[in-house]
Amino acid sequence: MQNTIISVKDLRKTYGSFEAVKGISFDVYEGEIFGLLGPNGAGKSTTLEIIETLRSKTSGAVMVDGLNLDKNADGIKKIIGVQLQTSGYYPGLNLLELIQLFSGLYNRSTDPKALLQLVNLEEKAKNKYKELSGGQKQRFSIATTLINQPKIIFLDEPTTGLDPQARRNLWDLIRDIRSKGTTVIITTHYMDEAEQLCDRIAIMDEGKIIALASPDKMIDDLVATGFERPKQVKAANLEDVFIQLTGKEIREE
Repeated sequence: MQNTIISVKDLRKTYGSFEAVKGISFDVYEGEIFGLLGPNGAGKSTTLEIIETLRSKTSGAVMVDGLNLDKNADGIKKIIGVQLQTSGYYPGLNLLELIQLFSGLYNRSTDPKALLQLVNLEEKAKNKYKELSGGQKQRFSIATTLINQPKIIFLDEPTTGLDPQARRNLWDLIRDIRSKGTTVIITTHYMDEAEQLCDRIAIMDEGKIIALASPDKMIDDLVATGFERPKQVKAANLEDVFIQLTGKEIREE
């Protein structure tokens, strides 16, 4: 039986008369990649920010690794890693210095070079964040989520704007992080990405969870209704062609 590491029960968030999250419940299992998907305005970001202790809830219960959000938010902060946005980095510091800075904020002893090696950025250690390519920035952003050796990391659309090689290399990195025992919560607007990475997916719309299952189960259930694509699906797609022709190795700009 799988261990539940995040439990959300009847979670609600209202802003005046507007209900952004409408009594949703779901569990995340330890060691899985869990996708929270939905169109813009569905309530997924609000839901994750509540679990991350960044936003207050209106009602409901949230447990993270046995810790009650209402009673031990500080304890939850110590065991999670949240992907930072670009504005979170000091422009005058190089990657080693940034990791040392964040390590101090977490009060953690970290080997910056080992962490950069984990995300294939050891050769960029002396570069400033602004000097990195898009894929490198995203890999460094993920590295910062690992500084406090978290049990759970939250990744918000980590491959948006990346080219196909960088995107698939980031998939490999996410799988590698999960293989080391870390639970990964991810949001993405790329359905192929969710299908490739996620063990299970919750789809939100208008503040509610409208489906929760593995990608395969969701696809099989749709096919069982008689659904057919208007165009025959081929054994490969254009992105596969691009990767095959140009290679999948990490390219530094």
